[in-house]
Amino acid sequence: MIRHIVLFDFAKEAEGKTAIENAVIAKDMLLALQDKIHVLRRMEVGINEQGADETNYTLSLTCDFDSLEDLQIYQTHPEHLKVGSFIGKVKTRRSCVDYEI
Repeated sequence: MIRHIVLFDFAKEAEGKTAIENAVIAKDMLLALQDKIHVLRRMEVGINEQGADETNYTLSLTCDFDSLEDLQIYQTHPEHLKVGSFIGKVKTRRSCVDYEI
């Protein structure tokens, strides 16, 4: 099993919305992928709590896949690419790790 963890920091304002508004949109879009991408075994999306350290990332994504090949299917899936296109417009930085569990 492969765990895919991604952290995104969002611009304070982008696409006419605040970072938190964009994080909520991204969260909803990401969670919708669970019904669209069959190789996705588990997904959790979190938004940094208001009042938490301002240097924290805005949004975290944790996904589980059976294999690296399934992760690649997810990453190149057209529905995932749509979400990635949105996040690309509102993020300022991204960090990621993929590891076997």
